[in-house]
Amino acid sequence: MIKKGAWVQIKKIIMKPEERAENIPADSKNVPLIMWVKGSLERDAELGDEVAVTTLTGRREEGTLVSINPSYKHDYGDFVPELLEINKKVKGIVFGDEK
Repeated sequence: MIKKGAWVQIKKIIMKPEERAENIPADSKNVPLIMWVKGSLERDAELGDEVAVTTLTGRREEGTLVSINPSYKHDYGDFVPELLEINKKVKGIVFGDEK
């Protein structure tokens, strides 16, 4: 049981794939537009429940409870081997090959 007032993160689907604009790339168009919000839980709940939270700015949002005490994480995704090759080619063009 997650207690009222706990710092949590919710997930809310803003647009289903079929509702998305026609002029966006296919890889974006084929997935829902999802909003992730962190805030204080307004009532006791369990992971997966539909809940409401109050954000630090006082905004009230509703969605599916997905995590407790969420941390701030950021990365640039998985390693892409092609970028390593591009890096070598660009350095060769800009600075000259050192072979």
